[in-house]
Amino acid sequence: MIEILNPTQLLHAKDAGALVAGMLQTLKSRSTVGTNLLDIDSWAQSMITEAGAQSCYVDYEPPFGRGPFGHYICTSVNDAVLHGLPYDYPLANGDLLSLDLAVAKGGVVADSAISFIVGDSKPAESVAMINATERALSAGIAAAGPGARIGDISHAIGAVLSEAGYPINTEFGGHGVGSTMHQDPHVSNTGRPGRGYRLRPGLLLALEPWVMADTAELVTDADGWTLRSATGCRTAHSEHTIAITDDGADILTLPPKQAPA
Repeated sequence: MIEILNPTQLLHAKDAGALVAGMLQTLKSRSTVGTNLLDIDSWAQSMITEAGAQSCYVDYEPPFGRGPFGHYICTSVNDAVLHGLPYDYPLANGDLLSLDLAVAKGGVVADSAISFIVGDSKPAESVAMINATERALSAGIAAAGPGARIGDISHAIGAVLSEAGYPINTEFGGHGVGSTMHQDPHVSNTGRPGRGYRLRPGLLLALEPWVMADTAELVTDADGWTLRSATGCRTAHSEHTIAITDDGADILTLPPKQAPA
């Protein structure tokens, strides 16, 4: 299903996006050396409840997971890149942590992810990989607008990732959002320009470039959810929810300090 939101729904989408963006920045600031992944999940649950919002994850049971997710945020560490199931693990200095969060507010979903390095150790290769996903995300957003096609976004993202030297996996990518978290159209992280669904104002897309340092192959963890790099290499993931407008793309999940003046 491809859902086009009406003006009232778009206002709810802005509220959901602001909530997700603020939560991720708060959780990032609290994620220090020694912080347990289960504490991050508990903080996310509390913030969602206090905001009067609904988790998109706790009862989520898609075909690619094992039963309901049962947690409120994805916490992916080092070689884990997607769907990281929180578990009893205290973060170490230099860990590369990705937080992926989706919530619904007013019946509309916003979805975003950030990657960052915990503590004072900043491995240069990890910093470069995070930066590449952020640049690819910016390129994909710049390619989105009325009349553009999904392939234009995919091509823009893939060009940045390929130029940076990262293999690209096409099993998982961006997607439509709206009244539910995962909708059509699928937005691959590489593709051909001029192909695919033509964008329309009112369409919400979650764009999410993610890479693994030296492989495009994923393996599923024993927990049935967490996806890891097949070689054990580090990974990174960046995501924003955008709304297609008459003028281009409105980023709904920008942290307040990054919002345009």
